[in-house]
Amino acid sequence: MQRLVATLRTMATVSAAALLPGNAGAWAAEAAKPNVLFIAVDDLNDWTTFLGGYPGVKAPNLDRLARRGTFFTRAYCSAPACNPSRASLLCGIRPSTSGVYFNSNPWRVQMPDAVTLPQHFMAHGYKVHGAGKIFHGGFKDPQSWQVYFDRPGDPVPRARPTNGIPDTTHFDWGPVDVDDDAMGDTRVTDFGVKFLAEEHEKPFFLAVGLFRPHLPWYVPRKYFDQYPVADVVLPDVKEDDLDDVPPLGVKMARPDGDHAKVLRHKQWEKAVQGYLASITYADGQIGRLLRALDDGPHANRTIIVLWADHGWHLGEKLHWRKFTLWEEAGRVPLIFVVPGLTRAETKCERTVSLLDIYPTLADLCRLPVGEHLEGKSLKPLLEDPAAEWDRPVVTTHGRNNHGVRSERWRYIRYRDGSEEFYDHQNDPMEWINLAGDPKAESGKKKLAAWLPKVNAAEGPRKSQTPRPATRRAKQKEVDESRTTGTVR
Repeated sequence: MQRLVATLRTMATVSAAALLPGNAGAWAAEAAKPNVLFIAVDDLNDWTTFLGGYPGVKAPNLDRLARRGTFFTRAYCSAPACNPSRASLLCGIRPSTSGVYFNSNPWRVQMPDAVTLPQHFMAHGYKVHGAGKIFHGGFKDPQSWQVYFDRPGDPVPRARPTNGIPDTTHFDWGPVDVDDDAMGDTRVTDFGVKFLAEEHEKPFFLAVGLFRPHLPWYVPRKYFDQYPVADVVLPDVKEDDLDDVPPLGVKMARPDGDHAKVLRHKQWEKAVQGYLASITYADGQIGRLLRALDDGPHANRTIIVLWADHGWHLGEKLHWRKFTLWEEAGRVPLIFVVPGLTRAETKCERTVSLLDIYPTLADLCRLPVGEHLEGKSLKPLLEDPAAEWDRPVVTTHGRNNHGVRSERWRYIRYRDGSEEFYDHQNDPMEWINLAGDPKAESGKKKLAAWLPKVNAAEGPRKSQTPRPATRRAKQKEVDESRTTGTVR
């Protein structure tokens, strides 16, 4: 940790120097620098057409964006929770290095000298504006933005919960009888649309963060109507799926929690409907951003990167939400469109991490790429999607709990040494744990070599400051997290 702090301080000094008057080096190539449109989507798993996660999902703008450049079929988060994933991506540091493992760990406390991705661009002459959910919750880091538009709230149904499940807090879904204009994400997108229509003297880094499909799944009724409950397809689930999973994995899954409630109250189809409706609403906002870029003055010199912070379970492995080391919680959409570099309708099947976004954007925009960054620039794969890339992805959930994903295999090791090992070529649903098979030893050993050598102590926890009306519900979640190992 001391080495990390020293490196971050060095980077902070270098970046700050670029802002000093008379430092012409940071501005010399400004006219040639590309802009960046940085789109974050919360809780979006692989339920897109281009990733094949759900048949019949209506997300035409995501599909159009994927066809426009290069999308990755095996992109994974570094942590299956909002705060550690976003802090890791935006600072370029693994959770196991920083000690930011859960939503309740204030990341600036652990990385006080970190130069975030938007700060790095700001320090090198970029106009940096942000809107919506980029960092998590109460850790929005105002020093990362010259201008930041906070997301307004959403309308909610009059009677809650709408799904009939008691004591669910925000684990709820149902239509709201409003137009798109009433939604917080629409207002966030309005900010981005206006920015993209304007002329800017400097190159810009514009970050737009959409909250949906994060819970609760309250979106206008017209999106629910596109997915009649009778037509909803449920995920493939094996009732005894957890029988060969170690106790710590079962504890993360909590099959007697959300999944049991969903079944008891006969809400599975309606929950899937709510998630799909939320994806389609968010997709509409993505379409508005793309149209604004295409119709404005910056279309030919703007890099687009779209990512989701982690995946989401909807009953797979008897689990709901994120907070696991399995495929559903780890796999995410990741799309790059780079004028003059990426080719249309290109997919890359290499295994990549969200950690790679920071060094990639710095590389593409010809900014310094700090040695402390723990990801790797994806530029070689954007140039040649079939290029050699023997680099598995590590996903971490809590100290000493890691999953390692290669193109074919997933290896999980929990803090007590228990293991899971899955062959995605023959078992894409991760139903058969091969960890106890002697034939798996060499494969496990190969992936275990990628486990982090540093497992920092968890940083302090700080619950989000709730509004008085929700204080009791939020405290219940925090108390529950102390026994489950997760904080929502």
